[in-house]
Amino acid sequence: MTVVFTVTFGLLAVAALLATGRLLRGPSTLDRIVALEMIVVLFVAGVVTNMAMTGRSGELALPMTVALVGFIGSLTAVRTIAERRRHR
Repeated sequence: MTVVFTVTFGLLAVAALLATGRLLRGPSTLDRIVALEMIVVLFVAGVVTNMAMTGRSGELALPMTVALVGFIGSLTAVRTIAERRRHR
């Protein structure tokens, strides 16, 4: 079972590196927002994988809260950009 967790953490790390590259390169603000949301999702997936590995399911509120705050933040940023573009 340790091999499964090692492979999972490795794939999450590679995905996070790719998302960080997109976050830094852009080219648009919406690309950066999507990359940041992807990083948040990957962080939550890493925390949940760690919880599965250690057998601690009592702290499930932490990744759920982080995912919800990340989603609301992305939604707010996209709505703000849409409002700015509409008023041009």
